[in-house]
Amino acid sequence: MTQEAKETFKSETFGPEGSSPKAFSPEAFRPAPAALASKVRTLAPSMTRSMQRVAEAVANDPARCAALTVTGLAERTGTSEATVVRTARALGYPGYRDLRLALAGLAAQQQSGRAPALTTDIAVDDSLTDVVAKLAYDEQQTLADTAAGLDTTQLEAAVTAAAGARRIDVYGVGASGLVAQDLTQKLLRIGRVAHAHSDPHLAVTNAVQLGAGDVAVAITHSGSTGDVIEPLRVAFERGATTVAITGRPESAVTQYADHVLTTSTARESELRPAAMSSRTGQLLVVDCLFVGVAQRTYEVAGPALAASYEALAHRHR
Repeated sequence: MTQEAKETFKSETFGPEGSSPKAFSPEAFRPAPAALASKVRTLAPSMTRSMQRVAEAVANDPARCAALTVTGLAERTGTSEATVVRTARALGYPGYRDLRLALAGLAAQQQSGRAPALTTDIAVDDSLTDVVAKLAYDEQQTLADTAAGLDTTQLEAAVTAAAGARRIDVYGVGASGLVAQDLTQKLLRIGRVAHAHSDPHLAVTNAVQLGAGDVAVAITHSGSTGDVIEPLRVAFERGATTVAITGRPESAVTQYADHVLTTSTARESELRPAAMSSRTGQLLVVDCLFVGVAQRTYEVAGPALAASYEALAHRHR
């Protein structure tokens, strides 16, 4: 291992020189061995090509990779030791040692022929008890991964912009449109001027009215939904502060975003498509955004929220 690679490895694992070790939560954020392949499939599109080679290698041949040192895996995949460590961290492990342990466990499981204790695939003949357990596991993992990967600096900037905005427009279609409505409803209840747009024509015609002091939020898991990208582009060009909530941080929508908030998703399956798995992470992010804005504007938000509860109280009796 070169000196440069050693320094990168040390920095990736322990943090900068003189700093305390990086904090991880570890068991909550590490995917179970059986979930490694699905984790790779979810995250690979947002990885660099060299990281993809490492991720694909460990998912396709866990037994062989578990026997390799960080240098050996780097040589096998034609990458560097630093890339191997970055890939391990991207997959949810504190370092390569933890990834190797997971690979060894997965390899032993495969060789024994035992089915995983808990899988993320839902079969048509699964009992409802199994469905509940599998979905709960997926939701928990998605929330943990989203929380671990959320850039709080970007979130802070988005909260600051939204808290001081004259108006907030939110764009989303399909399942992301439901999340857009959820965010808008919450903002309205604390006295913010907010609009959710799922109709692409109305979204663009409203985006034209935005400018400095306004905020536009685009929600799209793929990051390539044209009906969401177009109004965000218009808002961006008009001078509004723009925010993208997406599962693909290198996607097309981010070129028009001042701030990018990244979500994670669980593995897709025939009975659980991306629209279902992506929504969990998106809802966590918009809740974080909403709570941040409520905190910043509490003198107005507190009374507004109390008034909305009082206005609806008679409907809950």
